[in-house]
Amino acid sequence: MYEDITFEDILDRMLDRIPDEYDKREGSIIYDALAPAAVELQNMYIELDYIMNQSFADTATREYLIRRAAERGITPQEASPATLKVESTPTTVDIPIGSRYSLDELNYVITAKVSDGVYQAECETVGTEGNQHLGDLIPIDYVDGLETIALTEVLIPGEDDEDTEVFRARYFASFESKAYGGNVDDYLEKTNSLEGVGATKVTPVWNGGGTVKLTIINSDYGKASSTLVAAVQNAIDPTQDATGQGIAPIGHVVTVEAADTVTCDIQTSITFQDGYNWNMLEAAITEAVNGYFLTLRQSWASEENTVVRTSQINSKITNIEGVLDVTGTEINGSESNLELEWNEIPILGVITNV
Repeated sequence: MYEDITFEDILDRMLDRIPDEYDKREGSIIYDALAPAAVELQNMYIELDYIMNQSFADTATREYLIRRAAERGITPQEASPATLKVESTPTTVDIPIGSRYSLDELNYVITAKVSDGVYQAECETVGTEGNQHLGDLIPIDYVDGLETIALTEVLIPGEDDEDTEVFRARYFASFESKAYGGNVDDYLEKTNSLEGVGATKVTPVWNGGGTVKLTIINSDYGKASSTLVAAVQNAIDPTQDATGQGIAPIGHVVTVEAADTVTCDIQTSITFQDGYNWNMLEAAITEAVNGYFLTLRQSWASEENTVVRTSQINSKITNIEGVLDVTGTEINGSESNLELEWNEIPILGVITNV
C-alpha cells in the first residue's frame, strides 16, 4: 500500500517546504538535517505496509494467518507420524511394546500387537517421510529369539504440517459454508481433520433416518486401510447406537468405510521418435499416467463419479519427450472412457504397448 513512498519522495516533500533562498543542496546543513528524518519516516511506512499485509488473511504470512484463523476456531493441521504394519519371525516370539527399530535413517517403535508375528509400529519422525520406507528393520533394543522383523505396509499415512496456502484456502472456505450440528459440511470438516484421512464423501440417510455413511481415502489419496477405517470409526461413532459417544451428534448412527479401488490396465500403441523406444521410456510413461490417476483421486471427493479418460492418458503420454503419437488406447479392454461408481477410485495397473 505504501510501496511508492520512498526516501527520495519524503525528502523532496520536506525540502519543498524550505524556501528556495536557503541552500538545500546535498551536503548542506538543511539537507543533512532532514535526510535522517526522511530515512526514519521511510522505515515507518515500510512497517505500516507490513502491518497492513499481516492484517488481512489473503496477504498474511503463516504466523499471522494462524492468529487470524484462530478467531474462527480454525487451526492448521499438525504433522502426524505414520503407523505401519510389522511382521516378525518366529511368530512365537513376543515383540515388546515400546521396543525400537530402525530402517534407513528413521526409527520406529512398536505400539500394539495385532496377532502372533504381526504388530503395529509408529514412526518416530512425523510427516510423510515415514510413509516412504518398507523393508527389514534393524533392532535397536535386543529381543531374544527374534530372527526377522520388517515393515510390510503403511496402515495410517503420516502427514506433514498443513501447507500455508492450503490452510489459507480452508480459512476462506469456512465463510462459504456453515459446518453445524452434524450437517454434511460438519462431517467433512471433522473427518478430514483426522490423522491419515485425505478426503471424505458423506452419504446422508443411506440406511434409514439418522444413518450416515462416510467413505474415505487416506492422506496419500489411496485406499484406506482397515486400521485407518477403524480409527476413524472410533473417533466419529464408536458405539453406533445413536448415543453421541464420538464426534457424531446424538441421534446419528455413522458407518465408516474405505473407498473401493478399481485397477485400470492400460493398453496402447505408441509411435516413438527416432532414437527412442518402449524400454527407454516405460518408466517415464508409467510415471506420467500415475500422475494423472493421482489427480483423479485428489479430486474424487468433489466429483459425483470419477471418469478415467483415454484422451487424458493419450495427452500425458504424448507430452513425454521421445513420443511421436499414441493411438488405440484401451482401459481394461475398452476404448471408451471408464466411469467409476461414486465410491470408487482408480489405481493404475499394467501399461502395455502393442
